[in-house]
Amino acid sequence: MSAVTMTPQQFVLAVQSALTPLVDEARAEAMKAYLLNQFEFLGLPAPVRRAAVKGIGKVQWQHADDLLTAAELLWQKPEREYRYSAVDLLRQHSAQLSVNDLPALQPLLLRDAWWETVDGLSAVIAEVMRAAVQQKPDSAKVMDTWLTHTSFWVRRSAMLHQLGWRLDTDTTRLFGFAQQLADEKEFFIRKAIGWALRDYARWNPQAVTGFLVQHRTRLSGLTVREAAKHMTAEVLV
Repeated sequence: MSAVTMTPQQFVLAVQSALTPLVDEARAEAMKAYLLNQFEFLGLPAPVRRAAVKGIGKVQWQHADDLLTAAELLWQKPEREYRYSAVDLLRQHSAQLSVNDLPALQPLLLRDAWWETVDGLSAVIAEVMRAAVQQKPDSAKVMDTWLTHTSFWVRRSAMLHQLGWRLDTDTTRLFGFAQQLADEKEFFIRKAIGWALRDYARWNPQAVTGFLVQHRTRLSGLTVREAAKHMTAEVLV
């Protein structure tokens, strides 16, 4: 499929035209209820939504600013599917983004924040950060700043920024971040610590086991259970 050239505004209109005919009101109500009736939905499962957007064609973005503008315009729409489409767009073109674009992503992360959009954007941020750190290790310092942000959603994103890095994970930051956030009572922070540790444990279970044993009394039960899901039972004792 040849690349299509569109302005951000044209792309968003094309997405809207692709999704609107597929609205399922009954499913939308169920999806709304699942997220505690906080947000509006079109009622489109991810495969249906992605297939519809894919039908627009592969868009070629000349500049990161255009990509970010398209994401921002999609984010302005009330139904969550547009935000999920924005996340997909950013992930598909994450190689065009850099650490300098993180200030544009953070406001999206904070707008009507909930775990599903925060985690979607965190996956984009993880890809951007991994590429940046490979070029310039000091780039990781931006996540040190995010870890002290007043919003726990930004702190969650910082905790998750190495998901999928496998053995490229900076363990000093992984374990250091986990310790810095260990005393927080927020469910989504405790869950994130456990998730980040569990992800790395797939590649280095000995290191994560040692960390859990050493810091068991500081870490919440939720964090330990999440981190140790695929580990031996003695870690939970």
